[in-house]
Amino acid sequence: MVELYEARAWELREMLRRREVSAVEILRAVRERVREVEERVRSYITLTLDEAERAALEADAALAEGRDPGPAAGIPMAVKDVLCTRGILTTCGSRILENYVPVYDATVIGRLRRDGLTMVGKANMDEFAMGSSTENSAFGPTRNPWDLERVPGGSSGGSAAAVAAGEAIWALGSDTGGSIRQPASFCGLVGLKPTYGLVSRFGLVAFASSLDQVGPITRDVRDCALLLSLIAGHDPRDSTSLQVEVPDYLKAMEGGIEGMRVGVPRELMQEGLTPGVRECMERCLAIFQELGAEVEEAGLPHLDYALSAYYIIAPAEASSNLARYDGVRYGLRVEGEDMLEMYGKTRARGFGAEVKRRIMLGTYALSAGYYEAYYGQAQKVRTLILGDFRKAFERYDVLVSPTSPTPAFRLGEKVEDPLAMYLSDVCTIPVNLAGIPAVSIPCGLEDGLPVGLQIMGKVLDEATLLRVARAMEEAIGFRERPPAGRGVG
Repeated sequence: MVELYEARAWELREMLRRREVSAVEILRAVRERVREVEERVRSYITLTLDEAERAALEADAALAEGRDPGPAAGIPMAVKDVLCTRGILTTCGSRILENYVPVYDATVIGRLRRDGLTMVGKANMDEFAMGSSTENSAFGPTRNPWDLERVPGGSSGGSAAAVAAGEAIWALGSDTGGSIRQPASFCGLVGLKPTYGLVSRFGLVAFASSLDQVGPITRDVRDCALLLSLIAGHDPRDSTSLQVEVPDYLKAMEGGIEGMRVGVPRELMQEGLTPGVRECMERCLAIFQELGAEVEEAGLPHLDYALSAYYIIAPAEASSNLARYDGVRYGLRVEGEDMLEMYGKTRARGFGAEVKRRIMLGTYALSAGYYEAYYGQAQKVRTLILGDFRKAFERYDVLVSPTSPTPAFRLGEKVEDPLAMYLSDVCTIPVNLAGIPAVSIPCGLEDGLPVGLQIMGKVLDEATLLRVARAMEEAIGFRERPPAGRGVG
């Protein structure tokens, strides 16, 4: 018998509408789970259980009156603490915003409130979304529910850990270089990075504006399709938002993949993959063939330069975006004898080591005499990578790779080696540079830890992406849950 806190969102929706369970009962099960495991996992920065209870009561009242409370009603959600929530603390995992309470909602939050959002809390994250382990949070690290001595991935590690531990049914994260897909992979979940511009960034606190995108972290592909349909769509408040029709993703994901062409970029299957990850990939490629798809090796010749280009572009944009945290308008202020001293002291105390590192890298790359040599060249490489993907998608319906070259690593293992940490995102970063969609689904275990399969699709072709993911999910049959003992059980 599956506990309510372990159920999928679509299952709970059906149970609610059949009046087999109430929204308050679902929330109570999740709330008890939070009390049981949160001290060990540390998924949240801020809990909003009182607000969640009000939303659950409203959902039950609507159902009792025969009204539709909304597609998100009664389904407890974790929200990454990088999304602005009206009247609720939004810290971005940083001391510089530890007391910041927005006066408005991010567009995705507003849309979900309209649809009955039941928000359990604001999830922990790497400070300003800069990291791959959620160890860079000013409020302490989150632990992986599969093994409490390991990281949940990052920067959306709190969101992923909350869902994997049963502290939420589904979650929102943000993805700048893999920050939804990599933690989904580490925690045995489904994580989707949508096409750039499909989901509004209004109210998403910026890290790298040309790369950031909001997306879902869920327990299965059906939940992922449902949540994407609720948050996607044009937003006039976001100048990068695309004016496109949002298809019925739930309907589009059915149909199988017979006859599809699947490309496997050789650049993402080289050195660095652990034996377990390689074995899982080989098994997945065999399953693709069993399902009637054609599988071929593909070439993306400029992918070898993706990591280098990303770590010029992202820090450069971060340097610009984070200049607003100066102690003048909002957030932390540390007094000084003059304005310059106040700037310096505020930023020195408010930002953590990784954020300072990226600000310095970005400021250098944008400085006079170096802009064209670094940032300009990186943008040219980005254009070449986008061209590689466009050419590949002329032949293939989707491309596939591991989500991460390794399963979850131990807490503290890579903290002192930033380059090793950055390599955790080697398979996911090219997707953000190209602006294409990609999804990670669980495809097996290595030493009892989840491994993720990444499926990459054409721009705005989330429908095909979800269709492939759904077919593979059913064929792989991943049903494992975090174990007792080293995990939360």
